[in-house]
Amino acid sequence: MTSNHFAQVCCSGIVVALLSSILLCFPATSQDDGLHNSSKVFSAPADLSWQDWEAPEELERTWRAAIVRVPVGPGHSKQVTTEDLQQGTIAIERKLPTVIYLHGCSGFWPGTFERIKFLSDNGFLVIAPASLARKTYPRSCNVETREGGLFRGTLVLRNNDAGYAIERAREIKIVDDEKIVLMGFSEGALAAVTFQAQNPQQHVRARIAEGWTCHAPWTEYRGVNAAADEPVLTLLGAGDPWHQNKWTKGECAPFLNTENGSKSIVYDTGELSNKHGLLEFQSAQQDVLEFLHESLFD
Repeated sequence: MTSNHFAQVCCSGIVVALLSSILLCFPATSQDDGLHNSSKVFSAPADLSWQDWEAPEELERTWRAAIVRVPVGPGHSKQVTTEDLQQGTIAIERKLPTVIYLHGCSGFWPGTFERIKFLSDNGFLVIAPASLARKTYPRSCNVETREGGLFRGTLVLRNNDAGYAIERAREIKIVDDEKIVLMGFSEGALAAVTFQAQNPQQHVRARIAEGWTCHAPWTEYRGVNAAADEPVLTLLGAGDPWHQNKWTKGECAPFLNTENGSKSIVYDTGELSNKHGLLEFQSAQQDVLEFLHESLFD
């Protein structure tokens, strides 16, 4: 997409409407090669065919490159790999509640590692598939220039990666397959709430979305697709700088089933009220832990 073309689309309101949903406002300072916008070599959208969206070798790349952390004691965890999990070399005998974590549009950044560590330090096995590890992957945003919505089909890729990771996680001996949670931030949050299980092996126990409103001009980006027995927690700053336009402003509450324990938390006062990233703050972390306890253990 040329800069002139993008400007025309922005004027039409389509791309501007999606800026809030798929941007990360924190550029990474260090990440694995090729797994962040600053280091990834992107494909031209014209080079992507529908076959790439669910190609087994592409899905496997996202799994092999995933960030993985396992709890090793109260308040402590360590980083391992999906290969370690598959080979059963981790000295853990019990089944662990597991979070499949979906990164934002810019890939892995320091905040990704912080969130994964927070979850694992609190007793969860966390697996974060690396969507940017796909060989064929068009750019979906430009953080530096705050451009988003660059490839509409990204949501299909992200949902496919989520489903594959859930299925592969169920093969792991230490995964409690009755306690799998799908969670994401920004574009990852969008993918987490719109994900639709394609088979029983992709079913999850609950979902968590950080920094998304469930409102968008593109129909497949709008709303929540969780099953009736999957409670959903959504977290949002009322003044989130990426969600102040007329297309994405709002919250997920209208789309949630409150009868199953789903809830929308909108922080409208204090420091959280104008943040996109919320889980750097203890109050939001506590809200997540309370939801996980209610959804998995009560």
